[in-house]
Amino acid sequence: MKRRKFRVQVSLVMALVCCVRLMGCAWDKQAKSCPYQEFIVVDVLDLFANYQGMQSGWFGELVKKKFNMELNIITPNISGGGDRLFEVRAAAGNLGDLIVCRGSNGELENMVASGLLYNMEKDLRGKEIFKYKDAIENLNNKIPQGGIYAIPSQVSANAPDVPSEGNEPFYGPYIRWDLYKELGYPPLDTLEDVLPILKEMQKLCPAAEDGEKVYGFSLFREWDDNMMNAVKQPCCMYGYEEYGVVLAKADGSDYQSIMDDDSLYVRMLNFYFEANQMGLLDPESINQDYDRCFQKYRKGQVLFSPWPWMCQPAYNSGANMEQGKGFMMAPVRDMQIYSYGCSPYGNQDSIIAVGSQAKDPARLVDFINWLYTDEGIMAGGATHSGAAGPEGLTWEMHEDGPHLTDFGKEVLLNNNKAEVPDEYGGGDWESGISALNYKAVAQCEKSAAGYYYYYDLWDSVKELNKSALTTDWCQQMGADTTMEYLQENDMLLVAPGMLYTAEVESMEQVTIRSQCKRVVQEYSWKMIFAADRETFERLLDEMQASVLSYGYNTLLEYDMKHARGARGA
Repeated sequence: MKRRKFRVQVSLVMALVCCVRLMGCAWDKQAKSCPYQEFIVVDVLDLFANYQGMQSGWFGELVKKKFNMELNIITPNISGGGDRLFEVRAAAGNLGDLIVCRGSNGELENMVASGLLYNMEKDLRGKEIFKYKDAIENLNNKIPQGGIYAIPSQVSANAPDVPSEGNEPFYGPYIRWDLYKELGYPPLDTLEDVLPILKEMQKLCPAAEDGEKVYGFSLFREWDDNMMNAVKQPCCMYGYEEYGVVLAKADGSDYQSIMDDDSLYVRMLNFYFEANQMGLLDPESINQDYDRCFQKYRKGQVLFSPWPWMCQPAYNSGANMEQGKGFMMAPVRDMQIYSYGCSPYGNQDSIIAVGSQAKDPARLVDFINWLYTDEGIMAGGATHSGAAGPEGLTWEMHEDGPHLTDFGKEVLLNNNKAEVPDEYGGGDWESGISALNYKAVAQCEKSAAGYYYYYDLWDSVKELNKSALTTDWCQQMGADTTMEYLQENDMLLVAPGMLYTAEVESMEQVTIRSQCKRVVQEYSWKMIFAADRETFERLLDEMQASVLSYGYNTLLEYDMKHARGARGA
């Protein structure tokens, strides 16, 4: 009997070895033979990355196999310095070999005029990326010198009024649904009604499994810009998005200065102030980064999130969901969630370019081109609730379409830190995800074979995602998906994917903006952690007076003009 058991175990091991070898063969076939003989390290200045250092793991291995290079990520989000880091590198005449940054408000034109970017035109012609010709030319046509200096992100072939998201919106009030259920699904008329419910949820679950205290909210500050990022997020649940210091409604019906007493921004400052007074705001928020915040969601220390793509990948593991535990969108009755319409011209606030001092710029152009191929989109955009990753490792094609492999189910659906086979670079899956944080195409785009890049939209995955958690949510909400619920209840406000180019900011405006946003960030954090209402109001008055003294009204006039223009008003 023991001998038979041993034989079975040997057979299973041999089967796994064969499987890994086959996956490795597929990987080698995808990577093909590298045409580049000299190994190089590429310095990537990435304003949107949440990791600094060498790209490791499976994505790093794939890049090395295909291009014989490694990516060294440099980002102000980790190193600090914000705009200062960009300015210092620009002054030195070398931003980096590869640059991921903003390209709107004259920033692209300024970089080109300063000789900081490489003209990719001769290297790009004839490559696959030119299926996005309209988007590429539209971005670069505004450059007086002529040429192709940058590529926009999130390009789409869909109509402008089609939501670019998948089954979940980009923003929304996501709560621990299991605890909400335990309270009897109390009604939520406005976002403020969530606060007492979160307090009751905190009483039901005062500590995570590791004993750490549970909070309603946990924030981080590394994405702050013209305003405090965490305060802006709830504004998007009412159909508004930021344009400099203006909050613009998706349908063009309203435009607000964030400094007005009755603005949505000030309302949400009050929202977080009240949350802190109730003991719902994590006191470590002001000093932690995105990764630290994400880990708290993973451990069950947070009850609310404005982003499904943060809380669900962190906490909604297969095991938790089968127990009915996890984050789902709460039915706040007066919300109208902001949705980004698809844009054939892409997102010009996030672009990718090659530095003028780059080592082997033609190779980097090839790399950018690859990021827009089916393989590059799947690998470069691989995240939880994102693209599926490398074929053969996380997914494979069947007669009825793409399916996740067993490994893919573990890392993408169950959120386990599974070890990647050595053939793919080793290490755990999560550590190997692309650190570029760059989305080449919109979430709703399809490959040349006609399937979605984002695995949550696959029929095969929709079946796998059914659990005690999703079943209860669907029954309570009367919809199969969050987007279906929002659209059927007129709770989704789509901002058409229009393209609008603002005039270049003057140096005076650049200076005013830098001074004002520093004040807004500093005071916003102080206000939400204010000791009492009197202090909150005093800080609000000081913030308003301070930005006015720096020339805020000049900035407001510029942003208001272009916010209206961007929405065709």
